[in-house]
Amino acid sequence: MQYGICHLSIVPLRVSASHQAEMTSQLLYGEHFKVLEERAQWSRIRNAYDGFEAWIDNKQYRKIQEAEYFSLEEEDIRLSSDLIEYIVDSKCLLMPVALGSVLNFTKNLGHQYEGRSLNPEISGKSKLIDIALMYLNTPHLYGGKSPFGIDCSGLTQMVYKLNGCMIKRNAADQARDGEALSFIEESEPGDLAFFDDQDGTINHVGLIMQENYIIHVDGCVRVDRIDHSGIFNTELRRHTHKLRVIKKMI
Repeated sequence: MQYGICHLSIVPLRVSASHQAEMTSQLLYGEHFKVLEERAQWSRIRNAYDGFEAWIDNKQYRKIQEAEYFSLEEEDIRLSSDLIEYIVDSKCLLMPVALGSVLNFTKNLGHQYEGRSLNPEISGKSKLIDIALMYLNTPHLYGGKSPFGIDCSGLTQMVYKLNGCMIKRNAADQARDGEALSFIEESEPGDLAFFDDQDGTINHVGLIMQENYIIHVDGCVRVDRIDHSGIFNTELRRHTHKLRVIKKMI
């Protein structure tokens, strides 16, 4: 078994071994993984954090030893806590790193980081909405996980990650976990609302806020109204997403 780590700011993960293939997710700086299959130019990997599998360009990661991989598994995770900070590499050049990047392996990569960081701990839901609002106006990017571009489940996963709680990468997978609530009135800020399409497939998720508002991704990270039917966009004066279920994750 081979192991690797993302040593660049943000790296795309593809559905197949091609730069033309759909981007299904991203690796942020410092995320580590197992290499399931290695080809001349591409590798299929499994992210250690959430088990997500996809293809990565071999030039966009560094191999690490098995002992290093498992030492990262045992350490308490340390994350960058500002929207953008900088790493100084071995050539004394600056490299930006996005909110939620992992800093545990920085010295091993020959890098220096002097920005703010946090060791996320599950502390209830009090900080979830404040974290989510840091991504406000981030443009929608399918597969994105950063303040430069993010999708709906990327937003919820990153918000929960920064609060010390792991949830899956995709909305449909996230919806399989947690405790279902019967009514919006039972929800608390930070609970997740899931929405489905005409075929009943869950394809959207957002974070419940106070007073029947929701923060989610629709064109960009934005705040809209939510009711028993779904998300109501006041600018369009219509519902845009049909509510399926609300889940209490923590």
